[in-house]
Amino acid sequence: MKKIVIFASGNGSNAENIIKYFEKSKTIKVSLIVCNKPYAGVLDVAKHYSIPTLIVTKQTIENLAFDWKNVPIDLIVLAGFLWQIPSSLTQSFQNKIINIHPSLLPKYGGKGMFGNAVHKAVIENHEAESGITIHFVNEHYDEGKIIFQSKISLEKNETVESLCDKIHQLEYQYLPLTIEKILQ
Repeated sequence: MKKIVIFASGNGSNAENIIKYFEKSKTIKVSLIVCNKPYAGVLDVAKHYSIPTLIVTKQTIENLAFDWKNVPIDLIVLAGFLWQIPSSLTQSFQNKIINIHPSLLPKYGGKGMFGNAVHKAVIENHEAESGITIHFVNEHYDEGKIIFQSKISLEKNETVESLCDKIHQLEYQYLPLTIEKILQ
């Protein structure tokens, strides 16, 4: 059985989508949710699906590579996790940590570029298209090798909210499929 660990900081909609996708799988399962906010909605999602959770601080996340040295983890998925992953983890789990980003990297990536900040920048710069990027995680924000991208066109009257909804639909559709492809 391949084991996925999901890192999330928010309400957990992508985490829940991944959990549901693999819920009946005989080969892949979500084994742990890691969160840096003790009251985040993703913890309720984990509880609902009986998935163990781990709350991390800036100090404890540094020790995960050591703590998980002999733990069978096949893939770490960042699904709305807003902290930079420490190099101890990126080095220990090289090409085993992926992130989903709400733009077509390398555009609109880097520190502070997440969620609505990305969508606002895309609209303000009059981009014709946006999309999602799923990429491996390295020690730099949003600079890891790109695994998959999917594009959408922007409408003339696009708002941050409407673009956000479109991007979420791409995430829900393609993140579980990409995880499955990586693990097979």
